[in-house]
Amino acid sequence: MGIRFCKDGNLCEIVIEEYDETILMQMKEEEERKKKLEKLSSPPPTRTNKDEAATRIQAWWRGTLVRRTLLHAALRAWIIQSWWRLTLVRLLEKRRRRVLDYYAQQEWAVVQLQSWVRMWLVRRCYCRLLNAARIIQTYWRWHNCHTRGFLQGSYELTATQLELELEIFLGSQICRITDCIPFPIKN
Repeated sequence: MGIRFCKDGNLCEIVIEEYDETILMQMKEEEERKKKLEKLSSPPPTRTNKDEAATRIQAWWRGTLVRRTLLHAALRAWIIQSWWRLTLVRLLEKRRRRVLDYYAQQEWAVVQLQSWVRMWLVRRCYCRLLNAARIIQTYWRWHNCHTRGFLQGSYELTATQLELELEIFLGSQICRITDCIPFPIKN
């Protein structure tokens, strides 16, 4: 930063250049060192209006630089915070998705297991009922056979014929069959 004055003492031109913070700090430290050396070697200077105006301008400019630097730092911090929040949201979404998938997989396994157990129980019940039906059918068929009719008979076998005598009892009725069946004899 430079200030130039005209020959008549009025302010003519202010040259402002933007520097990096570290360069500004180095320049400030050098100025302070020079001022200390000047104070030690020379008597205190008298202040004029020009010096006071220059000091005010320099103070204003330094304040502007500090505010600009703070603004840049705040913007950078805001950008980093925004990025970090977005990263956290993505991580949480991935974790939520993994937990949901794991839960769905467990639910599917439980449903399959329950399905198999229910199938096994129903099949076991069905087999018991089927066995009971077979037992009932067997007893019913035996009962029907014995109550419908009773067969009793005798036979006599000779060399030339078969004599049959059968009696069939059907409830209250009796049927008698007597028959002689001759054998064909070959000579």
